[in-house]
Amino acid sequence: MPSKDRYTELYSNFRWHVPETFNIGWECCGKWAGSMTRVALIHARDDGRVEKFTYARLQADANRLSNALASRGVARGDRVAIMLPQGPETVVAHVACYQLGAIAMPMSVLFGPDALEYRLNDSAAVAALVDAAAYANLAPIRSGCAALASVIATEPLVPGAGAADVLDYRALLAAASAQFTPVVTRAEDPALLIYTSGTTGPPKGALKPHRVLIGNLPGFVASQNWFPQKGDVFWSPADWAWTGGLMDALLPTLYFGHPIVASPARGADGRFDAGRAYALMERHGVTNAFLFPTALKMMMKAVAQPRRRYRLKLRAIMSAGESAGETVFNWARTRLKVTINEMFGQTEVNYLVGNSHLQWPAKPGSIGRPYPGHRVAVIDAAGVEVPRGQSGEVAVNRYDIHGHPDPVFFLGYWRRDDATAAKFSGDWCRTGDEAVMDADGYLWYQGRADDMFKAAGYRIGPSEVENCLLKHPAVANCAVVPKPDEARGAVVKAYVVPIAGVTPSAALVADIQAHVRGKLAPYEYPREIEFIEQLPMTTTGKVQRRLLRLEEERRFQARTRGPLSPPGRRT
Repeated sequence: MPSKDRYTELYSNFRWHVPETFNIGWECCGKWAGSMTRVALIHARDDGRVEKFTYARLQADANRLSNALASRGVARGDRVAIMLPQGPETVVAHVACYQLGAIAMPMSVLFGPDALEYRLNDSAAVAALVDAAAYANLAPIRSGCAALASVIATEPLVPGAGAADVLDYRALLAAASAQFTPVVTRAEDPALLIYTSGTTGPPKGALKPHRVLIGNLPGFVASQNWFPQKGDVFWSPADWAWTGGLMDALLPTLYFGHPIVASPARGADGRFDAGRAYALMERHGVTNAFLFPTALKMMMKAVAQPRRRYRLKLRAIMSAGESAGETVFNWARTRLKVTINEMFGQTEVNYLVGNSHLQWPAKPGSIGRPYPGHRVAVIDAAGVEVPRGQSGEVAVNRYDIHGHPDPVFFLGYWRRDDATAAKFSGDWCRTGDEAVMDADGYLWYQGRADDMFKAAGYRIGPSEVENCLLKHPAVANCAVVPKPDEARGAVVKAYVVPIAGVTPSAALVADIQAHVRGKLAPYEYPREIEFIEQLPMTTTGKVQRRLLRLEEERRFQARTRGPLSPPGRRT
């Protein structure tokens, strides 16, 4: 077991070292490109084909793309949209933007036309790199994006309106020089523009400087059990368009000069496939992974004894997005033989809190302690720290415990000074997530502040109830929300995805309810259970409880105004 005082030693002795000049492109590719054999990327395609890319090859292509973008008028500070899935072209696009001094703006290939149009116009993006799927959604709104001068397609497009003037990625690279002199960027210069999910109003663009990569590294190293070790290979199904996939997987792995596997491990239906994930990790010798709780739950339900079925080299897993919960934690430790290091962060301020079980003990169900370099507290509405054991909002200070600026901070919201100001209480940056900090400094996540609710006067956090529900053998996944009730104000309702082969019934509802009653407080059991085929999820793997709450409110209004047949199966 790790020393009880190891955490205090690491946390107290840590010092930030942020150079005046720093460029993510150079740090994640250029500095490794001198070797012609060092592998950066293992591209595992859905059809089974595998191709390896060296740092040297990716750097040469990035140089060509930087030259091509510059010839198209892309200048320092311009926004370049990157609408690509996991793959070599995505790495090339990021490196090309950073070394050009442009601002990379990753966007999910799952975004529809409206989502794309809003972000492209709000950012005034001047160029976009797309695959065929992304262009299909871009084409209908392209004429309405006045600043968008260049669209570059990385693969052939289906002939159609607007495709005639789309530039061919491979042709552009073939015609451009492989020699490029990177611009000199300060650590404080903007590098990334990532739009938040917009759970409270329109999406906001979080502008992040080059130094944020430095701010992410202590947590990355710790959560991956002191990455890198000799032979480490990283993989995550997380979309590289999001902070989780980009800052928790892709860029830190490349910063340390190790290979990352590019594959979302999707099945024929386009969803995450647990069997493919296991096979992928076995085939490519994956040692380190970032897996969302949703993926871990699917893997747990799919294979009870993964170490007996697959030859895995997995030595570390970081999980984030939501609390993995005690059930998943115990399964991973006993069956997968890996202790999950949970992590907490967000787009604006990432990799703040988490575990590193080889250095300090992990408490099942806790999201861990503040990582070295980050001063984290639980505060009240007035911005004052609350006593240990009391619930409040998680916040991080602009300055570490030694009074030095924390490099993990974003620069602000794009053209939204009002929203940036509202994010802070003095030097405390509010996360919007509620938690309790115990006497040892461990944080116990309770959910988004807007996910908390009261039922019959009792304050309910969905995470605890969901973790209990997941222990029932018939439950594959679940989400807990308030159902409006005229007498009680609200009652606890659970949306449940049953495991394959289980038929919903009144008897099953009663059994699940009894299961929760026997483990939690009487007021926490779900008075209503609705079985659904899948939960609404964000592209980053988080359950969208907000949509379920809105549906419950809609149904309540319909019930009080007149008859309505709600969708879904209720029991």
